[in-house]
Amino acid sequence: MIPVPFDPDIAPVLDAMAADPQPALSRETIPLTRDGAATAFPSAEEVIGDLPIDAHDRVIPGPAGAPDLEITVLTPRGHDATKPALPVLYNIHGGGMIVGHRSWETGRLVQLVDELGVIAVNVEYRLAPEDPYPAGVEDCYAGLVWLAANARELGADPDRIVVMGGSAGGGFAAAISLLARDRGGPALAGQLLLCPMIDNTNTTVSSLQYAGIGTWTREANLLAWECVLGDELAFSAEAPAYAAPTRADDLSDLPHAYIEVGAAEPFRDEDVEYASRIWAVGGAAELHVWSGGFHGFDMYAPASELTRAALDARFSWLRRVLGL
Repeated sequence: MIPVPFDPDIAPVLDAMAADPQPALSRETIPLTRDGAATAFPSAEEVIGDLPIDAHDRVIPGPAGAPDLEITVLTPRGHDATKPALPVLYNIHGGGMIVGHRSWETGRLVQLVDELGVIAVNVEYRLAPEDPYPAGVEDCYAGLVWLAANARELGADPDRIVVMGGSAGGGFAAAISLLARDRGGPALAGQLLLCPMIDNTNTTVSSLQYAGIGTWTREANLLAWECVLGDELAFSAEAPAYAAPTRADDLSDLPHAYIEVGAAEPFRDEDVEYASRIWAVGGAAELHVWSGGFHGFDMYAPASELTRAALDARFSWLRRVLGL
C-alpha cells in the first residue's frame, strides 16, 4: 500500500534516523532496547532547569499481590496541600507495552505543568513479555486509584484528574478509563489520548501502510501485541477490551476524550474509529489528525510547526475540560 507522505518539515528526522540505523525490535533485542532506558534521557531536574517546578520520586502500592509502583510527581514550585487544590494529569509512558520508561516523557509533562500550572504524576508499570496482560493495565489502574485517594496530600483536586499518555500509554489511558467506569473507580475529568495504541488486530489501512516505515512500524506493532497477549489472542477480535480498547462493545459514559494522531502513521485509522464510536453513543470526543505527522512527531520534532500546532490544541482542550 502507498503510505501517506510525511510532512516535509519533519521528514528529515526520519532521514537522520535511517542514516544511523538501530537493531530492529525483536524478542531478542528487547533487553538491549531497554538497557539504560532509565538514564537515556535527562533527569527531571535537568529537564526542569530554572523553571519553577518541583519533582520528587516515590513508591506507592501496586495491585494486590504485585510489586510496588514507582512514580514521579511534578508540581508548581512551592505548591502543597495548604494551597488551593490543582488539577492533576496522570501520565502513562509509551513503548509498545514492551519497552520504555517514564523518564522518556518528563519533557512533555514539564511543558504542561509550566504552561497550565497543574500537577503531573508519571507512573512506571510492568512490561511484556515478562509480564503480559493484565499486568501493565492493572499497574496503571492501581496507580490511578492511589492518586484519587491521595490527591489532597499532593495538593491535587480528585475531581479534576485527566489520564493521559502517548502510544502504548494512550492505550493504557483509554483502558483505565474503561476500567474506572466499569469498576466504579475514580471519576475522571478527561482522557488525553496521544496516538493511542488501541487495536490489536492490525487490519486497518493505515496499519498496513507503514510496514518498515516510520518511528513505529507495523512489524514492531505485531511484535508488541504478541508479547502482550500471546499467540492465541494477539490479533484476535476476542482479545480483552482492557488490553485493546477497540474491542470494547460499549463506549458510552466515558470521560471526555481528546484523541490525537498523525495522518502518516499506523494508528491513524483505529484512533479515528475510536472517536467516531464515542460520538455514535452520544459521548464527548475531540479528534485531531495532523497531516503528515508520523508516530510521536511531537517527541521527535519538538521545534516543528506541526508540533507547535498540536501543543496549542492540547493546551486548549485541557484548559476547557479542567476549567483553567
